[in-house]
Amino acid sequence: MTDRGRRSTAAWGAVGWCVGVLVLLVALPPTASSRLPGRLATHWNAGSGRPDGSMPLWAAALFPALLWAVLTAVVALALRRAGTGADGAIPGWAVAGLGFGGVTLLGGQASIVRANLDHANWRDADSVTSWVVGTLVVAATAGAIGFLAAQRAPAQTPPATDGPVLDLPAGQRLVWLARTSNPWLQAVSAVTGLLAIAVAVAVLAGLADPPAALAATPFALACVLVLGCSSLQARVTERGLDVTFGPFGWPGRHWALEDIESARTENRTPAQVGGWGYRLSGLGTTVMLRSGECLVVRTGKGKDFAVSVDDAEHAAALLNSLGARPAR
Repeated sequence: MTDRGRRSTAAWGAVGWCVGVLVLLVALPPTASSRLPGRLATHWNAGSGRPDGSMPLWAAALFPALLWAVLTAVVALALRRAGTGADGAIPGWAVAGLGFGGVTLLGGQASIVRANLDHANWRDADSVTSWVVGTLVVAATAGAIGFLAAQRAPAQTPPATDGPVLDLPAGQRLVWLARTSNPWLQAVSAVTGLLAIAVAVAVLAGLADPPAALAATPFALACVLVLGCSSLQARVTERGLDVTFGPFGWPGRHWALEDIESARTENRTPAQVGGWGYRLSGLGTTVMLRSGECLVVRTGKGKDFAVSVDDAEHAAALLNSLGARPAR
């Protein structure tokens, strides 16, 4: 994927998160309006835990949305001035800020709705202390995960070569790196993740019974699995071939040089291998993230493993040359 493609994927992911959080913040109070008082308790006394401030329902819906809009605008302006990373990715501080801020506001909105639910007067609202503490813990975790995911160093692909093998100078250590991602799979992961969050927020707000949280499980599972198959990084060194998946580089697979019989390139399409992602077919195992050139290695067991990466010819040549060295 080109730098422009990476920037586009990162930008659309950020936009999807920002819009999704905004919609949930605005929609949550009106959705439960039939079970809420005319004014909602929105502030609680730190000592007694009793409500001491309120807002009309429309203001309770728009105020956190306004805070979120201001936060996203500040991050956008800061990114415009500072620029994205060398790979076109959004910096870790921005990912952490948007993750922490979004989860905090969503948890706060859900806590307010739950505390006011089925009360005729806002002064009778329940305490939110435990919910606020839980929200901050989850938000801090989400921010840390986002920061760590964004900190992964981008792979730099060396220039391509024309031959199937390379003339390797004696004693010189070489490495080949490439990274590929599929924006459509990342979009599917984002949508299923937002659906899981929407269900979880509805349960936390008391709009659905706790067993309904099970409905979020398939969406959350789909989000994690699709995200793990939406990007990969391939690395060739004197140790062999390493292929890692997802934003955290886990899980991964490793083949030592002595376990690789040969390496080559092939042009493959999703139709040939049975679809996108991690596929098993008559051609062997293929990690298909985009159509076109793939690096294909044949193991000593006679099985093929293919991965769709740019500059696959260089990787195949380096693997064959390293494997042909007298001393490994």
